[in-house]
Amino acid sequence: MRLCHRDGSTVHLGYCATVHPAAELDELIAGLDTCAGAVRSALGVPVLGVGLWFPHRLADRLANSPAALSKLRRALQRNRLEVVTLNGTPHAQFADKVVGTKLYCPDWTDPERLRYTLDLIDVLAELLPTDVAYGSISTVPLGWRVPWSKERNRAAREAIDRVEQHLARTETRTGRTIRIAVETEPGCVLEMIGQATAWLDRYSSPYGGTSRIGLGLDTCHLAVQFEDPAESFELLWRAGVDVVKAQLSLAPTLVDPGDASGRYVLGQLGTPKYLRQVREWGGPGVDDVAQAYELSGHAAWRMHAHLAAHAAPPDPLSATTGVLDDCLTRLVGGGHPLTHHLESEVYVWPRATRTQQALAKRIAKELTWLRNRLTALGLNEV
Repeated sequence: MRLCHRDGSTVHLGYCATVHPAAELDELIAGLDTCAGAVRSALGVPVLGVGLWFPHRLADRLANSPAALSKLRRALQRNRLEVVTLNGTPHAQFADKVVGTKLYCPDWTDPERLRYTLDLIDVLAELLPTDVAYGSISTVPLGWRVPWSKERNRAAREAIDRVEQHLARTETRTGRTIRIAVETEPGCVLEMIGQATAWLDRYSSPYGGTSRIGLGLDTCHLAVQFEDPAESFELLWRAGVDVVKAQLSLAPTLVDPGDASGRYVLGQLGTPKYLRQVREWGGPGVDDVAQAYELSGHAAWRMHAHLAAHAAPPDPLSATTGVLDDCLTRLVGGGHPLTHHLESEVYVWPRATRTQQALAKRIAKELTWLRNRLTALGLNEV
């Protein structure tokens, strides 16, 4: 949906469609017809933004087949959906029972990551509405932290530089501005805001300009790391690094890790297929909740599991609503928005949410909660 900021610019609020992933075009369109369209209808908005995800084979097809792209465009139009952002983090669907760190592969040292991202840029340039300021594509925090080296960092830098050049050519060719949002994520090379600002500093635009490469701020990831929003935004401001896109969700918190029932409930969130990193306040962390016994348990734990803001987590867990509120205030509560792209990225839903219709109702409730928060900050629905 579109909201008008007090400075007159448009802020886009949508949801990430990785909650109904699709490997093929017809499967993707079915998700738009049965879920995304129902979300828009439930919200009663004239248009809803949906952050699409394409596995690499589908991205290649859409980038090279006008007929396939036209078919997708027609599905978006009939459901009154728009695409201003893409999720370019997962490269493919995984049939593996346990994915683990493979989620971050190929990383930015692999030419396949570059090829995939260039395809996404070309597709988004065609799908992007003509009246929006820019499109965004989120991507991995370079890769998993092990193995990493100066040589791998150099290769990643060269690849990102080539992306920046392609973005410039795309803007000249199409008149559409596309920007890359590099996320931070627990356990990756760019794990915290300070690391990201140091790496992205060279892409910042002087004198208040707009950079093509910036940060993808994820409120769950920031909270898991126990990062303070005030300090994080100060680091970004000092480095001149733009927030290209913000992904919105909560992280579960276990205040008392000595509570055995709490540890059990925490371990039931999400799925063992993917990493559920745990961090301890003031201390170390582990790469998965199954290893949490290694932590001291003397301070609160937070886990990488994207929770919805509109519903309380199961007892005795709490959630990082305060971090989300603080980030929203800093992102769009001032005289000018720091980003124009806000995306709900919730992966952990109640087990009863199995049908597309049930999922659509949950997503609509989450977007309603976020819309109300943004309205309280002075934004008005367009």
